[in-house]
Amino acid sequence: MHAERSSKIVANWVFLGVAMLVIQVLLGGITRLTGSGLSITEWKPIMGAIPPLSETEWQQAFSKYQQIAQYKYLNHHFTLSDFKFIFFWEWFHRLWARTIGVVFLIPFIYFMMKRYIRRWMVMPLVILFILGGLQGLIGWIMVKSGLNDENLYVNHIRLAIHFVSAMVLIAYALVFGLMLSIPQENRVADASLKKNTIAITALLVIQLFYGAFMAGMKGAGVAPTWPDINGVMMPVQFFSGNIINDLFFNIINIHFIHRTLAYIIFVLIILWWLKARKYSYSPSFNKAKNLPLIFVFVQVVLGILSILNSPKIILGHFGIFEWFAQLHQLTGMLLLLSLISVIYLLCFKKNTV
Repeated sequence: MHAERSSKIVANWVFLGVAMLVIQVLLGGITRLTGSGLSITEWKPIMGAIPPLSETEWQQAFSKYQQIAQYKYLNHHFTLSDFKFIFFWEWFHRLWARTIGVVFLIPFIYFMMKRYIRRWMVMPLVILFILGGLQGLIGWIMVKSGLNDENLYVNHIRLAIHFVSAMVLIAYALVFGLMLSIPQENRVADASLKKNTIAITALLVIQLFYGAFMAGMKGAGVAPTWPDINGVMMPVQFFSGNIINDLFFNIINIHFIHRTLAYIIFVLIILWWLKARKYSYSPSFNKAKNLPLIFVFVQVVLGILSILNSPKIILGHFGIFEWFAQLHQLTGMLLLLSLISVIYLLCFKKNTV
């Protein structure tokens, strides 16, 4: 098969994987928002694909859930029917991950046999497979932090690591797909703009960490006001003398940092766009340069709406806050991926062929 056509087929396969990974992260968000993440207390990579099939098996699974703090102190009113609801979302989240593995492995073997995959493509694809496996392991380490008699939820730092590592996996797959589909002549030469884009992306990664902290600590509701934070612009005792606690465990501080980083990134992307819009000769860059501006605007608006609707949270109910929070997470992911795409388009290194 012609090299250009085979590259396009492989690129479409990789982009399908990117889409499936984005859905996987969104399913993780639904799992968290419905309080489902601790419903499955075991990690069985193979046999875990099969849910309980009999009433006895359901009772056994429910009995294991009843041993942890989340049931004892938060969901002790749950019936078996309630448990089946949260079990479904965690099971489906894990099943989708397994499906991604199948969608990766089977076409990989087929493409290797048909020689669609050239020698230089093999190592990036192996790395993708390894990153995917590690992501599953990180997810289980996160879940284990809540399977005890003390914690109602998973550790927020482990949740953040799980989320950001998923974004690393998605970003890596995206770049590989772009390598296969974007011609060299469609890329732009501007080292200064590239450095600015990398700096904004690094700041956004920090912001995503704090967004995950907010999610893990249920931080939206601690200050359901805007533009002030419970009547002030900055927490009164932001600095307590314990830097680790101030930056990583104090929920009102985390809320403030998350908001502040959002404003900074919003302004920086506007300034970045004003500089980037002068380039018009690259069709790919023409499309990509507007996406960060669109996504950051939508992201800020959804963040504000999530905060203002946080008093409407009802445990076990997926309402207006949960919808805004889920869309807020999605646009944050798309913002990061749009910046990663721009960085790639601003790189000059030629693809290996």
